[in-house]
Amino acid sequence: MKRIRIQYAKLDPLRYTSHLDMQKIWERALRRARLPLTYSQGFHPQPRLNQACPLPLGVTSRDEIIDIWLNCDSLSAIEILNTLQKTLPDGIRIHQINEIPLNEPPPDRLVIAAEYEITLFEALPPHELERRVAELVSVESIIRIRREKQYDLRPLILNISIIEEANQPIHRLRLRLSARPGATGRADEVLSALGLDATSARIERTRLILEKDASVC
Repeated sequence: MKRIRIQYAKLDPLRYTSHLDMQKIWERALRRARLPLTYSQGFHPQPRLNQACPLPLGVTSRDEIIDIWLNCDSLSAIEILNTLQKTLPDGIRIHQINEIPLNEPPPDRLVIAAEYEITLFEALPPHELERRVAELVSVESIIRIRREKQYDLRPLILNISIIEEANQPIHRLRLRLSARPGATGRADEVLSALGLDATSARIERTRLILEKDASVC
């Protein structure tokens, strides 16, 4: 048995595909590729797949992670890549495939933060955006409601900055948000806290930060 970690991009054609449907897409692609999948035990065995950090609908990503378990030791990463590229749909672009230890924790327990780039299509003077960002980072708490429960968004915002681009009428933000289990920040909630409409913005996750990489961030 071997465990393979796939890093990939989720692009525009799959922007409105849910986390659960992404799981089904991967299962279908892996079966079509006839890779020797490892299955769970029980009455309804399922392929052993583990994705990190679900993306909200409407958000694209340059850096997604999925782990798969295979009942095979002979297949190389390049062979798996070449096989999968024939069965994956438009909207998934594989960046890297690596074999990792079988006993490594699942990726959703290794991710501690996520970075985003947000393009704002809402007309807003630069100085007004700067004022709102400065005001947001200066407060001690930002109380929000998610799934009918109250939580504090402020400690989940690890960093927020304006991407400076000369003579550009459209503004962009860079965010780093906590992505720990039970403490995950959402980019659309940050936009709401800034008084901006998330439906008038393009949100892309650019990087997942694993615990082992935190020291070099």
